[in-house]
Amino acid sequence: MRNDFANVARILLSGAIAVALTGCATILPGSGPSNDDVVAQSSYPGFQRYEVIDINSSVLDILRHREADSFLAHFGDYRPSVEPKIGVGDTVSVTIWEAGAGGLFSAPLVSDRFSTGSKSSTIPDQIVGRDGSISVPYAGRVRVAGRTTQEVQIIVERALAGKAIEPQVLINMPRSVSNSVTVTGEVANGARVPLSVRGDRVMDVIATAGGIRAPVNETYVQLSRGRETVRVAMTRVSADPRENIFMRPNDVLTLIRDPQTFIAYGATGRNAEIPFDAEGISLSQALAKAGGLLDFRSDPAGVFVFRFEPESVVRALNPNTTIAAPHQLTPVVYRLNLRDAASLFVAQGFRIQNRDLLYVSNAPITDAQKVMEVVGLISGPTTTGLAAYSFVK
Repeated sequence: MRNDFANVARILLSGAIAVALTGCATILPGSGPSNDDVVAQSSYPGFQRYEVIDINSSVLDILRHREADSFLAHFGDYRPSVEPKIGVGDTVSVTIWEAGAGGLFSAPLVSDRFSTGSKSSTIPDQIVGRDGSISVPYAGRVRVAGRTTQEVQIIVERALAGKAIEPQVLINMPRSVSNSVTVTGEVANGARVPLSVRGDRVMDVIATAGGIRAPVNETYVQLSRGRETVRVAMTRVSADPRENIFMRPNDVLTLIRDPQTFIAYGATGRNAEIPFDAEGISLSQALAKAGGLLDFRSDPAGVFVFRFEPESVVRALNPNTTIAAPHQLTPVVYRLNLRDAASLFVAQGFRIQNRDLLYVSNAPITDAQKVMEVVGLISGPTTTGLAAYSFVK
């Protein structure tokens, strides 16, 4: 009877160990895929899921020349502002002078008061109507929309020729709605800012609106012109004069606060969403902010950065890619092997982008340790039974 019990116990122990060893890949807890899993799972038969790119000096050179969003590239507007034109809704004033007294717009001569009379008359301010016109006495409705003040002066003078005494006309725009830009978002005073004749750049308009409220390194400038909208980092606009382009009437400038962060995950000292706290950081700085690699868990050869890249970058990294498509972002996994001392220099040149995911895989020995722990949990009761049996025997 006792021999039967011992045999059964030994069979159960062997079976438990076999189950633990064969099923460890699916039952063991973990923080994510291993180094080999990340590479192996990049594609299925006939289907590519993402690109795996090993970080080296060639990759750094390609990423340095990537095309970032640019006001200059999209709008090509690095020129002085054109002379403003009158538009619907603008306020226009008209002043008319005549060469002599007693005309349509001048007072008559009063000899007993030794006065030659006023030779000018100012028409009350008018708002340009929806038809794009204003009214001028003895000239009728004059179309002014889409014309400069000098052009309107000539038109009114010609309309009054033969009616007034050698008329001279001066057109002013006390308030202009059509020659303004809208500034909103993270500014001190959101407003409609009128453009000057000299021309106003992006930074001029932001300053007129009271400046930004958020930190410069967390602010993006979004310019909407017509049907196109482009967003550029505030740090780039302030540092690169070419991006500080001239504004155009009816532009909409929105300042957006978007803190720059990355996510640290896996065998790092800190698993969290971590802010840059700077204009930009490198991969080595990101690893330091994440608490470095855990000595007892991490695989130095399995440092990954998960990111979505545009087609142009993916094709430069891998000309034979099968998943890059126009106007779409492609998932790319960058891999760094920190077992190679030279990779420490590479890590300093690799720039982390907003919303990147930094992942460090577990070392293979970590999974082996977990297997042994599972085996110990399963075999413990059986071993205790065998010991008790031996004692009784």
